[in-house]
Amino acid sequence: MRTLVTGASGFLGGALARALAEQGDDVRVFQRSPCPRLAARGLEVRPGDLRDLDTVRRAVAGVDVVFHNAAKVGVWGRYEDFRAVNVQGTENILNACRAEGVGRLVFTSSASVVFDGTDLEGVDESAPYADASLSPYARTKAEAEQRVLAAAAGGDIAAVALRPHLVWGPADPHLVGRILLRVRQDRMGFIGDGRNQVDTTYIDNAVAAHLLAARHLTPEAPCNGKTYFITDGEPQTIRNLLDRILDAAGIPAVSRSVSARSAYHVAALLEWVYRTFKIAGEPELTRFVVQEFTASHWFDIGAAQRDLGYEPIVSVAEGLRRLHASFYPE
Repeated sequence: MRTLVTGASGFLGGALARALAEQGDDVRVFQRSPCPRLAARGLEVRPGDLRDLDTVRRAVAGVDVVFHNAAKVGVWGRYEDFRAVNVQGTENILNACRAEGVGRLVFTSSASVVFDGTDLEGVDESAPYADASLSPYARTKAEAEQRVLAAAAGGDIAAVALRPHLVWGPADPHLVGRILLRVRQDRMGFIGDGRNQVDTTYIDNAVAAHLLAARHLTPEAPCNGKTYFITDGEPQTIRNLLDRILDAAGIPAVSRSVSARSAYHVAALLEWVYRTFKIAGEPELTRFVVQEFTASHWFDIGAAQRDLGYEPIVSVAEGLRRLHASFYPE
């Protein structure tokens, strides 16, 4: 295939671009700045801004399938900044596909689009979008996902939206990276009792789901116009998850904790201070992070297994072994 991957400088996008190249596809990547390490692998690098339709059109021209992975991520920031990239950028991808006759789009969404701060236990794709998410990332990804699905429903393009949850693995800058940074800076503690269950998605499993989606996607396929939760299929308590990540890195478990109620009040105060005084950066704690720490969020992946043939290819235990090996190579 001739493929375009947006956001290939990121953790998931980069892994996906490398996997496509390894299976023999002609891979073009589109991102905000040049990336010599991807160019050195023989990938065609097209620097550009998702908010610029003309640049997006040039990147999309001539490919068979687009993997739209680029997004503004994070737990804090101006809604308008998230929307400009996540919603308008996705609309530009859709318009470019229409204009250039590209018929297939695999969209990387997020399980957070249905998370409203309350427990989600084994929910499937029938779960509604969250009405009151505290995350501008989640709200804008939900809007972007709906635009992708609407384009598929209108017959403009065959499209599928994948919702990987908490993607992790060696060199992961988000879940693993943020945990280890906070621990090393002595800024890590549990919120609540840690008994709520959460799902994760090892990087190889997330990549495999994207490859399967592209392989199955046609205008007549059951997956066209659908969303799919993608996880490791092994929910575990958040305390167990964090302890196992720290153990893989050779770091003792964290013992200190704070109640969910206290943490939520502190986060609300910090958010008010940052907004009122227009402080740059991210508060030490946000209400959304408190919700993620204290609510259960794990998902039914039966639809992806049925329609895409998805099965996790790396177990959590094997992923942790690989994570440990990345810290302590033989």
